[in-house]
Amino acid sequence: MATVERTAFGTHAVANQPPPLVDYNVYEADRVLVEAVRREGADWDEGRIAAVGALAGSERFQTLGAQANENPPRLRTHDRYGNRIDTVDFHPAWHELMEAAVGHELHSSPWREPRPGAHVARGAAFMCMSQAEAGIGCPISMTYSVIPALRAQPELAAEWEPRFLSSTYDPGNAPASQKAGALAGMGMTEKQGGTDVRANSTVARAVSGGGPGGEYELTGHKWFMSAPQCDAFLVLAQAEGGISCFLFPRWMPDGERNRFRLQRLKDKLGNRSNASSEIEFDAASAWLVGEEGAGVRTIIEMVNHTRLDCVLGGATGMRAGVAQAIHHTSHRAVFGRELVEQPLMRNVLADLAVESEAATISALRLARAYDEAIAGDAPAAELKRVANAVLKYWICKRAVMHAGEALECLGGNGYVEESGMPRLFRESPLNSIWEGSGNVQCLDVLRAMIKSPSSLDAFFAEVEEGAGAEPRLAAFAAALREELPGNLETIEARARRVVERMALALQGSLLVRYGDEAVADAFCASRLSGDWGQAFGTLPAGVDFGRIIERNRPAV
Repeated sequence: MATVERTAFGTHAVANQPPPLVDYNVYEADRVLVEAVRREGADWDEGRIAAVGALAGSERFQTLGAQANENPPRLRTHDRYGNRIDTVDFHPAWHELMEAAVGHELHSSPWREPRPGAHVARGAAFMCMSQAEAGIGCPISMTYSVIPALRAQPELAAEWEPRFLSSTYDPGNAPASQKAGALAGMGMTEKQGGTDVRANSTVARAVSGGGPGGEYELTGHKWFMSAPQCDAFLVLAQAEGGISCFLFPRWMPDGERNRFRLQRLKDKLGNRSNASSEIEFDAASAWLVGEEGAGVRTIIEMVNHTRLDCVLGGATGMRAGVAQAIHHTSHRAVFGRELVEQPLMRNVLADLAVESEAATISALRLARAYDEAIAGDAPAAELKRVANAVLKYWICKRAVMHAGEALECLGGNGYVEESGMPRLFRESPLNSIWEGSGNVQCLDVLRAMIKSPSSLDAFFAEVEEGAGAEPRLAAFAAALREELPGNLETIEARARRVVERMALALQGSLLVRYGDEAVADAFCASRLSGDWGQAFGTLPAGVDFGRIIERNRPAV
């Protein structure tokens, strides 16, 4: 129990209130994440991951995260003399968080030191830092993700990669060539099209002939321009040859400010520490990445990596919610017993923990598929192609319900801003929307099945590695196969159902092979065999609640 303290006026004693969950290592206290890092080949980088975990769990960084959200960024369009400047001012807490993230190379490490397990290691460290504040994940993720897309144009990559890979955070508003480091953003969608980027109306006019790596002038707008404080952005625009990808820098090579205007910052539900903007291009200079007409194919390399971070982000939110829920209920008594010992609460906590463990294990397995695909493993590349969208859909969808239930474990305290749970709840829908909403992910899975049937073979090969040891998983996988008729183009209307079942089959296989026995049993009984309700806390009788809760208790 928390220490009893008497209030200043002696009206009552403060008792039965949990101590804050701070000053602990979010990595070392997370058994599931530690096991996944070691299993997926990133144990060589545990020193860095643990260092990030110590920062993220410290009272200092938890406070910085709260401060960054309580003091959102402000747009400054003009200076005091009326000159257009289009800058974004951030609270000092944001800059301190960003400095730590960049300093620990969360934006760059797999590209700076490419080796087996590099994307797993970076993903685990990203998950740890996000538990201090998720908003910094946007510029960090885009800078990490821009590298493979930028490499489609070697001369641009040669100029910009060293800037993006720098481990020095430099927030100054100056030409990138004059800075110690740079960050990347992205602008794809427009008012009239949204997800349908081929409907974009921004026009790109070639300068001096244009062509790959050549200069163009962009005229138009972007409805969502992520992290407008960044130094350069990948954007889509209509060139003569069709929708194309361009590198748009904030400053021109001659040191002049590029021709753009930030119109306003979005007033968002969550992710309030980070800036999202609307922008207009007025013959702004940009350089073609790849071929004209290949814009979607070029920028999708960036999108695929940011989608991995959406999966990691969804899993992170679940872990943060479970940690807070178990901590609170372990230090709060009701009706003569600690909440964590009450049967119905134990069911809720165990159910939340099962969902969290499934998310963490599958997110890190997906990161390993990235490592293997980059190393030339063809089956891993096929698995990554379909599992990326499957897990982005399911984990990010589950995050919202999970955050709401975790919040409720704290009762009224969880509904109060100071608890941090409302911030977690507001953040939870974002990863499902960012980089393609749920329907987009499901349709992407169908496209992968149609265009690359071998990706479906790779997916089921992964599932079957666990099915041989678990009859419930084997039956579920067999039923799933029957749902996939020869003509896949007819199943669009039930794509969500199919992709949901694919996610459950994949998570079930991973838990059977790598998870705790009690967690795997609970998952198979509830998610695969259907012995489950419509809300968390409806696991069947016989589940070892105590073992599951202890496994997921934050070891403070």
